[in-house]
Amino acid sequence: HLVESGGGLVEPGGSLILSCAVSGSNFRLHAMGWYRQAPGKSREFVGFITSGGSPTYGDSVKGRFTISRDNAKSTAYLQMNSLRLEDTAGYYCNAEINYGGVLNDYWGQGVQVTVSS
Repeated sequence: HLVESGGGLVEPGGSLILSCAVSGSNFRLHAMGWYRQAPGKSREFVGFITSGGSPTYGDSVKGRFTISRDNAKSTAYLQMNSLRLEDTAGYYCNAEINYGGVLNDYWGQGVQVTVSS
């Protein structure tokens, strides 16, 4: 249901943008968010954005990452600037979707972001 794209290898201080698109039809999309997980570490909250477009960010990314969404395209974006070595992780999109009156959480397949010189 969620298809992520973007990611890759970037040098410290660089930028990347991730996309998360919802596929399917006859659904109502609520909040969309991002989490990340580095090897050997627990999953970390990155941020989320409400259906009305209000974002909330985790402390480690505030001021560097920006979440936006295009409701017409059922797509959320994670703009990552000033990337640091410690931002290296698998990034996972999450969305609350109502399909046919049933609200559930859905997860993307994850994309790898590697920050390295």
